Amino acid sequence: MNERAISALREIFGGRLATSREERVCYSFDATGMERLPDAVAFPETADEVRRTVLLANDLRFPVIPRGAGSGFSGGSVPVRGGLVLSTERMDRILSLDEENLVAVVEPGVVTGTLKEEAARRGLFYPPDPASFRFSTIGGNIAECAGGMCAVKYGVTRDYVLGLEAVLGTGEMVRTGVATMKGVVGYDLTRMLVGSEGTLGIVTKATLRLIPLPEAVETLLAFFRSTVEGSRAVVGMIGERIVPCALELMDRTAIDCVRALVDLTVPEGTGCALLIEVDGPTSSVADEAKRVEKACRRFGAIEVRRAADMEGRDRLWTLRRSISPALRKVNPVKINEDIVVPRSRLPDMLEFLSDLGSRKQLRIVNFGHAGDGNVHVNLMISGTDEEERRRADEAVSEIFRKTVELGGTISGEHGIGISKAPYLAMEAGPLGVSVMKRLKACFDPNGVLNPGKIFLEERAVQA
Repeated sequence: MNERAISALREIFGGRLATSREERVCYSFDATGMERLPDAVAFPETADEVRRTVLLANDLRFPVIPRGAGSGFSGGSVPVRGGLVLSTERMDRILSLDEENLVAVVEPGVVTGTLKEEAARRGLFYPPDPASFRFSTIGGNIAECAGGMCAVKYGVTRDYVLGLEAVLGTGEMVRTGVATMKGVVGYDLTRMLVGSEGTLGIVTKATLRLIPLPEAVETLLAFFRSTVEGSRAVVGMIGERIVPCALELMDRTAIDCVRALVDLTVPEGTGCALLIEVDGPTSSVADEAKRVEKACRRFGAIEVRRAADMEGRDRLWTLRRSISPALRKVNPVKINEDIVVPRSRLPDMLEFLSDLGSRKQLRIVNFGHAGDGNVHVNLMISGTDEEERRRADEAVSEIFRKTVELGGTISGEHGIGISKAPYLAMEAGPLGVSVMKRLKACFDPNGVLNPGKIFLEERAVQA
């Protein structure tokens, strides 16, 4: 970016434009640890400021990188080609919460947990539940189509986005979708934008669907001898038409990394645990929990424990939500993938991962949303051994090939960003990638929005 661009941005943002190195460093990375320094960071407070910024970017040809909380795992908010990071953190208002129609209207910087809490105070429920819900934002969740713990029963972010207000890559403001439960007028532009990783448009307002808050909840922790046995129990439970609201798998290494946080004792011979939660009417939840416990024992559980109260439930969820940051106890560098396979193929996938770790001499830690087939595969490496890194890169390719072979997808909720761009065609195929690029060119003809993401060969923005 040149001085002309900085000066024009200063006219829009005044003191809300950061250009010092110290300020820019804070917005140069995400949860992947990848880091690229932006030329400037802006903090819009209105949709019109976003619109004016993108129009200016088209005129002066500089990249605009939308950013929520920077908690993504694919490099989606990393400014790989410099330019302007546009942080929506100040656009953080819940504009309305309609209890009669079960609809919320929010700005993109609203923290997901804040919306969940406000809805719960009114007896309502916003189900999307990423592990980062206490700090990730609605805008970021929409950009990545975040999932989380409750997806097995309630679905993912796209299932709760009714409509959007967004600034396209042309600088035009578009309003998509509806504020009703039904609407089929024209193409579904809302779903086109959800999961587009800030490459097609920047969300400035979202209309979200809410549902009634479940009356009661029961939480169980079941221990198994191996991840393969645990995954077979997952398949078996769903086969018996037991659909928990959360069904999380943790291998032994993942458990050991966080057990001190909740003072958890583990039965001898444990190789895997399932954290299972059921919710619904008070009259039926206790019986559903009994069904889960019986099913776990029938499928080989060593032991099944039930949380006695809300404090016990919170301790178990602290265990699960703390895994990702705690894994660096194993090794300092984490290569984190979020593959999804059909539930029935989970045992095959976990068996493959166990064999792969042995063949490649790598520490592979597995946990995740087993109820919907989503496994977070973590290759833990030193970061200082080039040969180890080579083996890890080979392992990632094998994991993705096996995932596609089993009928799965290489990204369930983290997106493509930078880290998975080399593998996009493996799943989407050449024609699929070509169609996506054509859509990108339609929404963002000058390539100013989040360049360098999703597509490896995307042309650079020329100033």
